[in-house]
Amino acid sequence: MAKRLTTYILIALVLGLAVGWTLNATIDDGTPASAARLKEIAGYISIITTVFLRLIKMIIAPLVLSTLVVGITHMGGTGALGRIGLRAVAWFVGASLLSLSLGLVLFHVTASLGEVLGLTPHLVVPPVTEGTGLDKAGFDLAKFITHVVPSSIFDAMATNEILQIVVFSVFLGVAISAVGEKAAPLVRATEALVAVMLQVTNYVMMFAPLAVFAAVSATLTEQGPGVIKNLAYFMGSFYFGLAVLWALLFGLCYLIVGPRTRSLLRYIGAPLMIGFSTASSEAALPRVLEALERFGVPPKIAGFVVPLGYSFNLDGSMMYMTFASLFIAQAYGIHLSIGAQVTMLLTLLITSKGIAGVPRASLVVIAATLPVFHIPEAGLLLILAVDHFLDMGRSATNVVGNAIAASVIAKWEGTLEAPEPPEIGLNELPRADHA
Repeated sequence: MAKRLTTYILIALVLGLAVGWTLNATIDDGTPASAARLKEIAGYISIITTVFLRLIKMIIAPLVLSTLVVGITHMGGTGALGRIGLRAVAWFVGASLLSLSLGLVLFHVTASLGEVLGLTPHLVVPPVTEGTGLDKAGFDLAKFITHVVPSSIFDAMATNEILQIVVFSVFLGVAISAVGEKAAPLVRATEALVAVMLQVTNYVMMFAPLAVFAAVSATLTEQGPGVIKNLAYFMGSFYFGLAVLWALLFGLCYLIVGPRTRSLLRYIGAPLMIGFSTASSEAALPRVLEALERFGVPPKIAGFVVPLGYSFNLDGSMMYMTFASLFIAQAYGIHLSIGAQVTMLLTLLITSKGIAGVPRASLVVIAATLPVFHIPEAGLLLILAVDHFLDMGRSATNVVGNAIAASVIAKWEGTLEAPEPPEIGLNELPRADHA
């Protein structure tokens, strides 16, 4: 059951911490040879996580395509599609502004408090000429706009370009609706594909605890607990910011959806843990769709809003970009005026929409934005060592943000249904009624 899967993931998380810490403490003697040995061991352990994430990537494209097409064909015309799309984009922009603004405010609050309490570390900053090794080739607005439209749906599915799959699915779904009864067999086949892909998801998720154990133990084996200690206050401040963001997002959801918002966290518990422990929002996508359906969000809403949100509604990543940018500026002693900080916020809001599918997307956006404000890109080296642990929090927040977005839009559409029980068997075939 989903509750049992969450328990197994938590156990795997604790075991991974213990094993990784033990391996690091046993082997690390401060020499380059031991560091190389730890990196080698971590690489072998990471094979399990890599295999799991590849299994997830294997099902993402057909699942997104089928759920979107089925959802669009049941929306009742292009008018409903346009209305839902506009509402989704409006919520995404609002949530992104909230995340960025909150990150800006909370960074200054926690930074000031840290100085008063003497908790802010005195860091040795890298030389401004030091390279980060990040590929910023994906950061180009013109390239992004043309890249949105797929030249081949097969290529888009092969490379898991979610935004391109969304564009093709919209065209295909609208065309099926226009054709009408002649396309009914195709609709039934696509509905069957959704059910089959969700069952495949159930099989894949059985390996989630192993992947979690491997991801956490490999990271701690290589990095050790010391790297966390050095930036503990920065990490704690960021996680405090995420907690405040969660409270605000759930508060807004409560105002719109009502008291049943309190149970939403129970429904998305399993995908939330998967996203957090694997530091991958993408790994949680299939489970998010299932959880939202059980919560009462119609598949036609969830299947459209959630994949779109994975390109435009990454609330955790938004807050991270603000925190990291200001932290680096502070480390180099660079003072930014309020106007410059607001400009940075708006720049991040716009540029973050153009990096869907770029590896380590948040870091790429930050690396491309820092030079605009004369902040050394080399400052990213300060946080690269703990980026995985920060990515765990922002991935979980991305899951929460997209689940709330789908629930809110379903309520606005007046289609939020009565919830099913929050638990589901791992081998139980999800209902195939996606009308």
